[in-house]
Amino acid sequence: MESVIKQVEAKFKKPRVVDVRSGDTVRVHQKIREGSKERVQVFQGLVIRTDRKNSPSSRITVRRVSSGVGVEKSFLMHSPTVVKIEVVKRSKVRRKYLSYMRERTGKSARLSSVAFDQEQTNAANEVAVDDAPAAETKEAAAEDTAPESVEGTSAEKQTDDKDEEKPKETSSEKSADDKKSDDK
Repeated sequence: MESVIKQVEAKFKKPRVVDVRSGDTVRVHQKIREGSKERVQVFQGLVIRTDRKNSPSSRITVRRVSSGVGVEKSFLMHSPTVVKIEVVKRSKVRRKYLSYMRERTGKSARLSSVAFDQEQTNAANEVAVDDAPAAETKEAAAEDTAPESVEGTSAEKQTDDKDEEKPKETSSEKSADDKKSDDK
């Protein structure tokens, strides 16, 4: 029975998921279906909890204050309704569950940020593991077929022309020069 459950879970598990930690400020893009229409809604807030990180049922709880009211949403990381998760800011915390943030407002709710590579962290959104070799071959093919750069391209010519142009005199400058010549 366990093997059947694992097979079903593996079928729906996303190949790569963004590394989200407690204390991160994230932007979650979620599909919302209203009748026959479907749209993507963005929810940005602080991750106050991460559960079962490497499991197909891994979940994050995101909190934000909207119009003075605290709103918390839980998102399953491998859910098909979660389109993309972006890490906007990473903060220094020492706990996995930041329940104390619920009581904090104003300056006491601030967390000290930590430097991190945002592009590398959010790279899981763009490239899946299965698509990685195909993406590399497409880039290599594009480099082979790309024309070599030739000196004096149109962009370079435009910058050269701007350097050679003399600044045009304004009417006030002309009149000042004319007055000087008239005075002599």
